[in-house]
Amino acid sequence: DAVLIALGVAGVGAVVTAWPAALTAVGLVGGAFLLGYGFLAARRVLRPDPSAALTAGGPEAGSARRAVLTCLAMTWLNPHVYLDTVLLLGSLASDRGDLRWAFGVGAALASLGWFFTLGFGARLLSGILSRPKAWRVLDGLVAATMLAMGGMLVAGA
Repeated sequence: DAVLIALGVAGVGAVVTAWPAALTAVGLVGGAFLLGYGFLAARRVLRPDPSAALTAGGPEAGSARRAVLTCLAMTWLNPHVYLDTVLLLGSLASDRGDLRWAFGVGAALASLGWFFTLGFGARLLSGILSRPKAWRVLDGLVAATMLAMGGMLVAGA
């Protein structure tokens, strides 16, 4: 996230914004990605997997390599991260003039705090998240959010 924020603050977002066709393409691709993700979450709500729950350890936990590759894919292959982090934060930073790098550092620290909280929050909520019903509720919230955001991106592009 910090690398993407730095790219946005450095002006990559301004370059892409200056090329309207790129902005439209990124909006359409990002919107399609979010709509697809939203439909998958909605499908999980409508057809829940009774074994879906958060479990720690065990043979199905997977390897550290798989976890790292999944994190990298969720970061670098997600078009929405470029819209939010590079374009949005980059354009907000450019409005700050000489303080754009201070804004970028603040955004990177906020991101670090957010992901730190997610990691430890998931651990604290593991009891609740070990129940399949909790995943249905969470997937319902994810579906509604992703479908709304994806729809707005596609409509705006």
